[in-house]
Amino acid sequence: MINIGIFGATGYTGVETLRLLQRHGHARLAFAHSDSNAGMRLSDVIACPYDVPLIKADDAPLDKVDVVFSCLPHGPSAELCARVLKAGKKVVDFSADFRLRDVAVYESTYKHTHPHPGLIAEAVYGLPEIYRADIAAADLVANPGCYPTSVVLGALPLLESGALADPIIIADSKSGVSGAGRKPSQSTHFVEVSENLAPYNVGNIHRHVPEINQTLNEVDGGRSPGGVNVIFTPHLLPINRGMLSALYFRLTPEAMKIDWQAAFASRFEGEPFVKVLPKGQTATIAHVARTNLCALSIHPMGGALGDRLLVISCIDNLTKGAAGQALQSMNLMFGLDETEGLL
Repeated sequence: MINIGIFGATGYTGVETLRLLQRHGHARLAFAHSDSNAGMRLSDVIACPYDVPLIKADDAPLDKVDVVFSCLPHGPSAELCARVLKAGKKVVDFSADFRLRDVAVYESTYKHTHPHPGLIAEAVYGLPEIYRADIAAADLVANPGCYPTSVVLGALPLLESGALADPIIIADSKSGVSGAGRKPSQSTHFVEVSENLAPYNVGNIHRHVPEINQTLNEVDGGRSPGGVNVIFTPHLLPINRGMLSALYFRLTPEAMKIDWQAAFASRFEGEPFVKVLPKGQTATIAHVARTNLCALSIHPMGGALGDRLLVISCIDNLTKGAAGQALQSMNLMFGLDETEGLL
């Protein structure tokens, strides 16, 4: 039995992790942390069915766990991860602290000094569809962001095939409000969100852009001169959870001859959590809600736009975009069936 500790258990991703653990046959919760609510039970703090006690970080019994999920914000999460690793335990970090390989890019993006830059080289990016073998051997996994997960999975077969005539990818992405976290802001109040659709962080300034570009270029492997870049515009949907990315690509003349419906189906054949929808169907958030699935639909464009391909990529931002993907990585780290607790 794998013993698990959750730091930041009162956030949306912490609660989602607890939800998934209820059906995991080889893992159990050893402790749940919340400094601000220590001494209470989770069900006393938020409306949920999980009647588990909350403890302070200093009281966390790391000697009684095998792996920790850190659902803390960037900065504090790195401090916690360093402590867990020093105790000889594995950790899956939900924050951005170990996603970016270049510490200068991290510090520019997140506006603070990285507290443990030496650990960045030890971290494995936790996207199993690309880094499965590395995750299985890792002690520190950097769980990907939700937007990067939706964009990268939708672009993967095209980049691996060197199909892009233009290294600029347009990503028009929309997320449920839970993606903004539990802490409220003016833009996430019900009155602001309800009956509305609002773009935010426009002009490629969203902090997930460096993460998206880094991963796209690792997959591209230098095939695109000057590197791959994304034009990324996120929007806030008036729903609790779910994410949809419409991805636009311009293809080379050779790539225009490929049956991309068949190519996507072939690339993701055997992947337990990527579903390529049949030709003629369009991926929607309803295909993936409360699951660890990524649903993809492929849409060639005709006429004057015959060199363009549209891919719709949908995930649940709290599951495949956060807690489910973390559990998928944990299963790999301990040699379990990758799908355990996620079907």
